[in-house]
Amino acid sequence: MQKTTVLLAEDDFDFGSILKQYLEIHDFTVTWAKDGKEALDSFTKEASNNNPFDICVFDVMMPKMDGFTLAEKIINNSPETPFVFLTAKKMKEDKIKGLKLGADDYIVKPFEADILILRLKNILKRTQKIIHQSKNNSSYNIGAYVFNPVNYQLLFNNKIQRLTEKEAQLIAYFFENKNQMVKRDHLLTAVWGTDDFFSGRSMDVFISRLRKYFKEDNNISIESARGVGLTFKIKE
Repeated sequence: MQKTTVLLAEDDFDFGSILKQYLEIHDFTVTWAKDGKEALDSFTKEASNNNPFDICVFDVMMPKMDGFTLAEKIINNSPETPFVFLTAKKMKEDKIKGLKLGADDYIVKPFEADILILRLKNILKRTQKIIHQSKNNSSYNIGAYVFNPVNYQLLFNNKIQRLTEKEAQLIAYFFENKNQMVKRDHLLTAVWGTDDFFSGRSMDVFISRLRKYFKEDNNISIESARGVGLTFKIKE
């Protein structure tokens, strides 16, 4: 069985070494970078060899390139890659910034290594479940759009909108539940894995993005019932 590959970017040598060993004990294959630039080089190299990492774990504060900048650069080239931030900070603004980027989780140090392992496995399971459900049909029509969950693309009049992994998951979930109210906590748990305050703020940002993506078709709308849920409406 092929092992899950992880790109770990952590500049603290002792912590990074322990984390790498612990991940490998739990059957992950780990590439450890000691700064943001080294991590970006490793990601680019593997992607060019058609061996993209399954998931990334980035420390926020690193030399040469911080975790947020690193994530943005990777998202621009490989939006489908899930990632997790590690940080010693507890500032609300930092957590919201990370989640707005599309992070699948945000873990504050110190933490038990078992927690990271569990969260990585949950993220991978959730990601594969939502996208694989859609891959039975590699692309399908949503109003005037064509959604391709395999290639993370939304097409309108031959114009391609590249999607992040989180955006694709959200569209897939909405389409599977179209024209019916989806409770906020159900949506958050299905796509973000948690229904806490920070994930809720992140989801609001992503909903705004989807409204812009689908604005060309007046038959498509995302309607909100404040404090209750959302409805992805498609007029037939």
